[in-house]
Amino acid sequence: MANAAGQAAPDEAEVPLGESSGFRFIYRFVKKDKASLVSGMIIGAFLLFSIVEGVLQQVASYVKQPSLGWAILPTNPEIIDFHSSLAAPSLAQFPAGILGYDYNGRSILSEILYAAPRDAVASVLVVLSAIIIGMILGITAGYFGGWADEILMRVTDAFLAFPAILLAIALAFLLGNGYYTVLVALVIVWWPTYARFFRAQTLSLRARGYVEASKLSGIGSARIMFRHIFPNAVDPIIAIATLDFGNVILTYSTLAFIGIGVEVGIPEWGSMTSEGLSYLPGVWWWALYPGIAIMMIVICFSIIGDRIQDLVGGRLTY
Repeated sequence: MANAAGQAAPDEAEVPLGESSGFRFIYRFVKKDKASLVSGMIIGAFLLFSIVEGVLQQVASYVKQPSLGWAILPTNPEIIDFHSSLAAPSLAQFPAGILGYDYNGRSILSEILYAAPRDAVASVLVVLSAIIIGMILGITAGYFGGWADEILMRVTDAFLAFPAILLAIALAFLLGNGYYTVLVALVIVWWPTYARFFRAQTLSLRARGYVEASKLSGIGSARIMFRHIFPNAVDPIIAIATLDFGNVILTYSTLAFIGIGVEVGIPEWGSMTSEGLSYLPGVWWWALYPGIAIMMIVICFSIIGDRIQDLVGGRLTY
């Protein structure tokens, strides 16, 4: 419907595709926050590659065809070739030799790529498991209060009283050295923080009108906790979890650096860095490039986590 000047009414005016809120948000994001854009691309590439390579490694193990495990890698990361022992990075040997070789003549690039799925699985599995455990215990403690809150929070405080890395080392020694035992140890170390966060969110939400109305209408406690409280408590947790993906990789690599969770013959970023230190400064590439891989992924997760925290808290808009 046109107004007196023959122009379309505001409610009927067509909004150009490029001016829609979604496209405007993406445009502002790409233009103003290039650090987050680059970080997101690196993390996306890391996770996508880890999924593909991880699936190939599992299939190779299942069908007993080891060659599938390095089908998309420059070389076999487990083969020993002393002719290339400690060879320096060289573009002439692209792509296998672009980052150099270790003492056994194995390509540093192939080892870094082969180890990526283990770090990705460690971060995702530990964080998601910690969120689930922390959610159940934290929401239960905050919702019911009383003796349930007292017991659950005292147990949580007992875990938080010890430095996380020292507790993880102790648990890894008790459970036995190995990849999955280290992951279990990290989950045990990680859940108390999420329990505290979920409890705090639950305490602030349980007095809200919709929760009180649900109680008066006869809805069960479990349904209220996980259908009404959890969805409203999870937003701030997402930012914390994003930061923790990088923190778990850093902690897991630190444990591998000191020899915990390392399996013989299987590359890992932390253990590669540790092995390369004894050859510094001459063979600088052996320790440097795995360390760069760890640093880059951790920084990218930190940048994305900080941006999500700002967006959730209303301190940042695009």
